[in-house]
Amino acid sequence: MDRLTRAADENRQAAVWARAHGREERAKQLEERADELESGRVQDCTDQVIALFRAVGRR
Repeated sequence: MDRLTRAADENRQAAVWARAHGREERAKQLEERADELESGRVQDCTDQVIALFRAVGRR
Protein backbone atom coordinates (compact mmCIF):
# COMPACT_ATOMS: atom_id res chain seq x y z
CA MET A 1 0.00 0.00 0.00
CA ASP A 2 1.51 3.33 -0.96
CA ARG A 3 1.55 6.51 1.10
CA LEU A 4 -1.41 8.18 -0.61
CA THR A 5 -3.67 5.16 -0.27
CA ARG A 6 -2.70 4.81 3.38
CA ALA A 7 -3.38 8.50 3.97
CA ALA A 8 -6.78 8.21 2.28
CA ASP A 9 -7.67 5.25 4.50
CA GLU A 10 -6.60 7.18 7.60
CA ASN A 11 -8.72 10.17 6.51
CA ARG A 12 -11.75 7.93 6.05
CA GLN A 13 -11.25 6.41 9.51
CA ALA A 14 -10.93 9.90 10.98
CA ALA A 15 -14.15 10.89 9.20
CA VAL A 16 -15.99 7.99 10.85
CA TRP A 17 -14.68 9.13 14.24
CA ALA A 18 -15.64 12.76 13.54
CA ARG A 19 -19.18 11.74 12.58
CA ALA A 20 -19.51 9.61 15.70
CA HIS A 21 -18.59 12.67 17.76
CA GLY A 22 -20.98 15.06 16.00
CA ARG A 23 -18.47 16.81 13.75
CA GLU A 24 -20.22 16.44 10.41
CA GLU A 25 -18.42 19.35 8.69
CA ARG A 26 -14.99 17.98 9.63
CA ALA A 27 -16.04 14.52 8.45
CA LYS A 28 -16.98 15.96 5.06
CA GLN A 29 -13.59 17.69 4.80
CA LEU A 30 -11.75 14.48 5.61
CA GLU A 31 -13.73 12.49 3.07
CA GLU A 32 -13.14 15.12 0.37
CA ARG A 33 -9.41 14.96 1.06
CA ALA A 34 -9.49 11.16 0.91
CA ASP A 35 -11.24 11.38 -2.47
CA GLU A 36 -8.54 13.76 -3.73
CA LEU A 37 -5.79 11.42 -2.58
CA GLU A 38 -7.39 8.45 -4.33
CA SER A 39 -8.22 10.34 -7.51
CA GLY A 40 -4.64 10.60 -8.73
CA ARG A 41 -4.73 14.41 -8.84
CA VAL A 42 -2.34 14.54 -5.88
CA GLN A 43 1.26 13.59 -6.49
CA ASP A 44 3.50 12.09 -3.80
CA CYS A 45 6.80 13.98 -3.88
CA THR A 46 8.11 12.72 -0.55
CA ASP A 47 10.97 10.73 -2.06
CA GLN A 48 12.11 13.68 -4.19
CA VAL A 49 12.08 16.03 -1.21
CA ILE A 50 14.04 13.59 0.93
CA ALA A 51 16.62 13.19 -1.84
CA LEU A 52 16.92 16.97 -2.14
CA PHE A 53 17.54 17.39 1.59
CA ARG A 54 20.12 14.61 1.57
CA ALA A 55 21.96 16.22 -1.35
CA VAL A 56 22.00 19.60 0.39
CA GLY A 57 23.08 17.99 3.67
CA ARG A 58 26.16 16.45 2.05
CA ARG A 59 27.59 19.83 1.14
